[in-house]
Amino acid sequence: MVRIDYAPWGINSLHTHPRATEILTVIEGSLEVGFVTSNPENRHITKIIKKGDVFVFPVGLIHYQRNIGYGNAVAIAALTIFGSKPDINTDLLAKAFQVDKSVVWQLQTKF
Repeated sequence: MVRIDYAPWGINSLHTHPRATEILTVIEGSLEVGFVTSNPENRHITKIIKKGDVFVFPVGLIHYQRNIGYGNAVAIAALTIFGSKPDINTDLLAKAFQVDKSVVWQLQTKF
């Protein structure tokens, strides 16, 4: 997980995560977010998200975020870590996310 602070009109420029899906949650402000789909379509998907909104960037697709406001914006991003082979130790994940091991087991079963 990472906290991203955006200055007014600040940009997290085009980038990709070849092995992870990104889930972005806006904590303050408003962001324009977008990604480009794969060939042959190469469609640009974009949306304005505000405080409390969540957006998912699919694994491997080029994406970006841009603060569209005059004030600061803050977001929390998380990358998928479940489904690795072999699994990451359940105790380690439970401590890292401050959740019960049963929550980790439940998440791991989805992958």
